[in-house]
Amino acid sequence: MKFELNGRPIDMNLAPEMSLLWALRDVVGLTGTKFGCGLALCGACTVHLDGVPVRACQTPISAAAGKRVTTIEAIGETSVGQRVQKAWIEESVAQCGYCQSGQIMAACALLSEKPRPTDADIDAAMSGNLCRCGTYSRIRVAIHRAASAGDKA
Repeated sequence: MKFELNGRPIDMNLAPEMSLLWALRDVVGLTGTKFGCGLALCGACTVHLDGVPVRACQTPISAAAGKRVTTIEAIGETSVGQRVQKAWIEESVAQCGYCQSGQIMAACALLSEKPRPTDADIDAAMSGNLCRCGTYSRIRVAIHRAASAGDKA
């Protein structure tokens, strides 16, 4: 199975039904993508597949064939990712931090599609990402901050 992982070509010989999550974590060693619920309900395992956020726990590795996969480990190499990560720090978004890689991946996908999202846009885009610590208001502020930083770039 050949695809691009964080900007680099990769060829993996795995069972096509293996989840992208376990291929990333157990085979490649990229542990930033988290296992949460295993049912694609919490968003902790969010990665980008050709720029679209997907739940890696329920995405078979075969779905990545011929595509670009971006994980939290490489999102900071993009201008949107840099802005989001900076805003996350400035707004002290993380508490326990477990969900934050999925939250950041969802926020980056949103800002890539809608550079100036409304609160409703943010709520809709982030609704599938759960945070047990309840940092939702700080997440919204951080997304607006990252969007504003894009205006200055």
